[in-house]
Amino acid sequence: MSLPPEKTSELKHIIHSHLLKMDIHGKIREVLAETVREEHGTGQRSLTEVDFLLALQRRGIIDDVMKDLHFTQEAATDVEKGFPTPKPATHFVDKDVSQLKKSSIDPSRRYLYLQVLGGKAFLEHLQDPKPLPGQVCSTFTLYLHFRNQRYRSKPVPCACEPDLKEGFFLEVHKDAAGEAGKMADSTAMLSMCDPVHFVLIKTDTSSETTLVSSYFLDWRTVLSSPSGKTCIAVELMGVGSECNVPAGVLTVSLELYPLLLQTLNSDVISTQQSLERQRTTEKEKLFLVYAKQWWREFLDIRPSHQSKMVKIFGQDENGINRPVCSYVCVLRAGRLLESPRQAARFVSLLAYDKAPVVGGGGGKQEQWCTLMAFLCRGKGDCEDHATLLCSLLLGFGLDAYVCVGTKAKGVPHAWVLTQGNDGSITFWESLTAHRYLHRPIDPDAPPLAPQPKSSSPYRTVGCVFNHQTFLANCQPSDAVELCVFDFQNQSRWKAMSEEALKTVCAPGSTTSLPPLPPLTAPTLDPTAASNQLELEMRHLVYEHRKDLALETVWDDHLSYLLSSALSAYELERCTGVSCGNEEFQDAVRRAVPDGHTFKGFPIHFLHRNTRRAFATCLRSSFCEEIVCCRGDHVRLAVRVRVFVYPENACAVWLMFACKYRSVL
Repeated sequence: MSLPPEKTSELKHIIHSHLLKMDIHGKIREVLAETVREEHGTGQRSLTEVDFLLALQRRGIIDDVMKDLHFTQEAATDVEKGFPTPKPATHFVDKDVSQLKKSSIDPSRRYLYLQVLGGKAFLEHLQDPKPLPGQVCSTFTLYLHFRNQRYRSKPVPCACEPDLKEGFFLEVHKDAAGEAGKMADSTAMLSMCDPVHFVLIKTDTSSETTLVSSYFLDWRTVLSSPSGKTCIAVELMGVGSECNVPAGVLTVSLELYPLLLQTLNSDVISTQQSLERQRTTEKEKLFLVYAKQWWREFLDIRPSHQSKMVKIFGQDENGINRPVCSYVCVLRAGRLLESPRQAARFVSLLAYDKAPVVGGGGGKQEQWCTLMAFLCRGKGDCEDHATLLCSLLLGFGLDAYVCVGTKAKGVPHAWVLTQGNDGSITFWESLTAHRYLHRPIDPDAPPLAPQPKSSSPYRTVGCVFNHQTFLANCQPSDAVELCVFDFQNQSRWKAMSEEALKTVCAPGSTTSLPPLPPLTAPTLDPTAASNQLELEMRHLVYEHRKDLALETVWDDHLSYLLSSALSAYELERCTGVSCGNEEFQDAVRRAVPDGHTFKGFPIHFLHRNTRRAFATCLRSSFCEEIVCCRGDHVRLAVRVRVFVYPENACAVWLMFACKYRSVL
């Protein structure tokens, strides 16, 4: 849960007053005296913190304390809940606001209270003027991920010294079966190598997002602090080609609740970190030696393989080369996604941002993204979409792989392949959610024999991979239409050792692997968002027609009828099945009188910027004809439907319509 720093002292005061009111000290003295008597009567074992807590729990004292102790906070997230929605700031517009709810702290669990105390040295914004009250400006938002918990800060205006001040309670729990409910001690926490992943996102005035920095913080230095608290300066580095250039500095405070009974020596912590780095480096070196030998063997099969799109390593946003298999995992979305096709729809709604292409064309630097950075930014390249879709399909139990190859005109591309139990091959385009059934051409068939016609846009495939398999195409031709996806046939596909891949790609195999974040539920209210966008769109149409000296009369009933069509369009995108058109057409015929003409124009967007959407619509001559319709008894209609998916990904459907008697 997230707690602002200014609320910490208030929370401590509330707890202190509550404990005094209950005479908790007197009760503790009684329990302590009784427990000591029991221990002296049964043995000489010294009392521990666990013994004392168990004694308090047996007598119901902890339950009595917690029963009436509550405090309010921003709506927090867990594995399948959305981000805590930020409160509005006073000096910029923040539309994403939700109500507060009550939460309780479990006194039997260990927490890491992480405070961000401010930022400095964000030199890119050195000359930025201070925003005026109510002025829309670019903002910074800090996202955190730690051991399956995700949080975000409230957005603050971009500045050289941004006012990033936020507190987060991170639960530190054990992983072992039966141990998760116990409080973690210093030794157990020392073995937790999971870092706190910071992702800093910049959002400009047009809602476009930019990844500023992605940083992994080792929090275990706090284990050596006698006070249980430490403060450090975190230097955030840039991303991509600027990964060696500082982006700014965050001041971060770390504090453990409750305090440790026994702290660790700083030498012990540094030795543990050094051993983890050595173990990781050794595994990565051994895998690199193996990969080089495997590549030489692949080239020995056929020298022309040198030009094939075989991608063993991918460089992430921090400039670190990692095996491509480590970008894929088995990702289960819980109740957030109900089917593989819905998962494909969700991935396609994350915007496509053309980063430097696979293979480096034109000397541009290639960049793959960690899953956390991709989800926080809300957009990425085709590799990011393909690895996320493959991970989700694996979570749904499909035999899925990422394909690396080319599409039309030799443009490098990545997509997803699934293999059925009957050997059937289906291609999934992660950018559009389209599916294509693959039927290979038989090159040895007679010239006049009928051959299947390729329906997919893919031209060549160099390799396929998932979280535990890497296969390079060693067939004479890498053309997709000639390719046979029989992965067990070693004469067609050369496989890497699964054991070798497991040493560097399996979860927890190395400390350099970023932890896997969960998907978060949407916090956006689709009904409220739809109503707001529709009102804004009506206003824009009214102003546009006013400039043309045209009167605007709305037909609310006709607008309502458009809803069924928009729902049918989204359902078709999700399932590939068209339904509901007959009912919509029948309803429109009944609503449009004889002698009148009906025209409708549906369009789909991935954003909620009405001015941008309206400008796009007017580029269509057919839409402009509807919006600017002239004639007798002209009635206009507009309907907006926002369909919300995990991570607040939105499918925005908009439909303009008009009915009129005659055209002037």
